[in-house]
Amino acid sequence: MTESNLEFIAKLEGIIRSRLENPADDSYTAQLAAAGTKRIAQKVGEEGVELALAAVSGDRDEIINEAADLIYHVLVLLRSQRLSLAEVSARLESRHSDRTSRSA
Repeated sequence: MTESNLEFIAKLEGIIRSRLENPADDSYTAQLAAAGTKRIAQKVGEEGVELALAAVSGDRDEIINEAADLIYHVLVLLRSQRLSLAEVSARLESRHSDRTSRSA
């Protein structure tokens, strides 16, 4: 993964924030958010299952597509809960640090 790929995730997070703060009728993101947390959570679950099934089938393209769908919907869910990917990343880093210090 290149730095520009990771930069796009940050950019996408900003696009999602913008679409939630300034909803437009033709925005899927805004429509999803308007449907509420339950619907967003359903989409996260649906995409997670689809990713798992794609992994079982071993279809590389389908795995990539479903992983992209899952990441997008997770970003929408996080933003709708006023959370960020940076907060999730910090938690992952903390867990890693905790485990590393315990195994030393």
